[in-house]
Amino acid sequence: MGRYALRVGAVAAALGLWQLLTGLDIDLWLRFSQFPTVTDVAHAFADRLGGADYWKDLTDSLTRIATGFLLAAVLGVAVGVLVARSPLAEDLLGPLLEMIRPIPAIALVPVAILLFPSNEQGIVFITFTAAFFPVLVSTRHSVRALTPVWEEAVLTMGGGRWRILGSVVLPGALPGIFGGLSVGIGVSWICVISAEMISGQYGVGYRTWQDYTIVDYPGVFVGMVTIGLLGWLTSTAVELAGRRLTRWLPRTSYVPATRPTPRPLTPARRAPAAVRRTEHPSDTEEARDEHLV
Repeated sequence: MGRYALRVGAVAAALGLWQLLTGLDIDLWLRFSQFPTVTDVAHAFADRLGGADYWKDLTDSLTRIATGFLLAAVLGVAVGVLVARSPLAEDLLGPLLEMIRPIPAIALVPVAILLFPSNEQGIVFITFTAAFFPVLVSTRHSVRALTPVWEEAVLTMGGGRWRILGSVVLPGALPGIFGGLSVGIGVSWICVISAEMISGQYGVGYRTWQDYTIVDYPGVFVGMVTIGLLGWLTSTAVELAGRRLTRWLPRTSYVPATRPTPRPLTPARRAPAAVRRTEHPSDTEEARDEHLV
C-alpha cells in the first residue's frame, strides 16, 4: 500500500505543480502562461465525456490499434521463428526486412495512401508496420538464444519438428516475444495517432489535431491525456497477458541489499594477525603459488 500511495502522490504532485505554474502565469524560460490549467483541462474532459464524438473517436482508434497490433503479433512471431530456424528463409527474407526495418512507420503514410483504397486500411497498415518489426526482432533473438539441449532431448524421445516448435521453441521464447509485444504496442500508438493526424477522418489523433487548428488548447490536452491513458491500459494488458502465459517461469522479488555492519577491531583481535604475519612472512607467497598451480 505504501508503494501505491507513493505513485498516487507523485501524480498528484505533478498535477499540483502544473496547476501552480499555469495558474500563476509563470514565464521564466518555458512559457507556462500559454498552457491551460488543470481545472480547464478537467472541465473540457468532462464536456467531452458527455458527447458522442469522443466515444466515436475512442472506438475508431482502439479498432485500428487492435487490428494492426494483432496482425503484427501473429505475423511477427511467425516470421521471427521462421527466420531464426530456417537458413533459407533468413537468406530470402533477412536482407529485405533489414532494409525496410530502419524506415519509420510514419514515413510510409504516402505509400499507404497510394497503395490502399481507403484511409482506414492505410492507418491499419501503418499501425501493423510499427508493431511488426519490434515483435519480429525480439522473437528472432529469443529463438536463437535457446539452448540446443532441449531440442536434442525432444529428438531423443522421438519428437518431430512440430513437437519441438510447440514444446521448446515457443514456450522458451515467450518472455522475449512479450518483450517485443510491449514495445510494439507503444510504438503502434505513436504511429496510429500520427497517421490519424495526417490522413484520418475520425480518431483521437484526428480530434487532437482539429482542436489545435481551432486553438482549443484544453481540447488538445484532453486528447493527450486520452492517448496516455489508452497507451497505459493497453501496455498493462499486454504485460498481464505475458505474466499469465509465463506462470511457469520462476519469479523473483526485489529485496534491497543491506550492508553488514562491520565489527570494530580491538587491539586484542589485531595482535594475533600481526604476530602471524611476523612469524610466517612467506605464507602469502606460498598461498599465491599454490593458487597459480
